[in-house]
Amino acid sequence: MIRSMKQSDLDPVALIWLDTNIKAHDFIPASYWRDHFEAVRGMLAEAEICVWEEEGSGKVQGFVGLDGEYIAGIFVQSQSWSQGIGGRLLDYIKKQHSRLTLRVYAKNTRAVRFYQRESFRIQMEETDEMTGQKEYVMLWED
Repeated sequence: MIRSMKQSDLDPVALIWLDTNIKAHDFIPASYWRDHFEAVRGMLAEAEICVWEEEGSGKVQGFVGLDGEYIAGIFVQSQSWSQGIGGRLLDYIKKQHSRLTLRVYAKNTRAVRFYQRESFRIQMEETDEMTGQKEYVMLWED
């Protein structure tokens, strides 16, 4: 089930953010993500976030963060990868927007393929100033 994030979801959401970034971005030192954890946790508390809650248990398994039409990220706990949660979260926000943009690291080939399957197109390549990694700016339009 998809719903808006509640205050009680903040810790699970923040931990999913950390776990997913460390596992999906093994080309960036894990210390980078840990060093930014508290700052991101604070931003998550103020962001527009929809969570995927496992039916029955009420456990948060993933979330999507939005800033207008910009997808700040789709994060799914690693134990739940390849179960369709990311796609369902994306479908949910596509119904609310006619245009969405995002940034994804080029080396995160799993995510790049996911977004391309979901009809996002690479618009340009840039370098993330914080990590020095190449990233793609991607666009989806209805």
